[in-house]
Amino acid sequence: MRMRKKAWARPELAACPYFIKEPEALKGQWKCRFAKKQPLHLELGCGKGVFLAELAARHPEINYIGIDLSPDVLGVARRNIEARYAEENRRVENIALTAYDIERILQIMNAEDEIARVYINFCNPWPKMRHHKKRLTHTNQLEAYKTFLQDGAELCFKTDDSGLYQSTLRYLRESGFEILQHTANLYENGVPPADNITTEHELRFTAQGIPIKAIRARFCKNTARE
Repeated sequence: MRMRKKAWARPELAACPYFIKEPEALKGQWKCRFAKKQPLHLELGCGKGVFLAELAARHPEINYIGIDLSPDVLGVARRNIEARYAEENRRVENIALTAYDIERILQIMNAEDEIARVYINFCNPWPKMRHHKKRLTHTNQLEAYKTFLQDGAELCFKTDDSGLYQSTLRYLRESGFEILQHTANLYENGVPPADNITTEHELRFTAQGIPIKAIRARFCKNTARE
């Protein structure tokens, strides 16, 4: 469901010091955007920022980029991030947000950015065959991500959709990723792994009794498909 326009979102983002208005200007230079030189992780389709806020707050030793197409949803993400950091009386120094079309991500990132991990949570499953290439985990997209992933980088994925889960396992293998872990039911034992960070979608689907599927994969340049 598309979020309604929020009149306050764009003004708040414009005043936000960690919102990147022109991400193309940072292509190959994202590491320089942060005060500290640290590993750089990326969330594609960060939505309302609940997952990103918790992840970044737990790991100040890592810098994070959150990308979503909608400025309105990023406005909500900014408020959620601010609220989470306020709980610990901390400034937001290890997050950057930007509004961009992920299908065009190579316009804003290249090999110099050296992304160490990518998170993709509950993306649009695009169930119709003619739309599969729009999936954020489709082979074509994975090939694009490989451009800016560093050797040994990981991709972490969660979904409620069984078809997308099975297809993503295939896409990853086709693109030369090594599957490190995968499960068709993250909550099989009643609780998720201790390091799991719950997203807003995850809470809703779990309450409905829908199993959460998850994959963790690794990209190695010497084994990836040419």
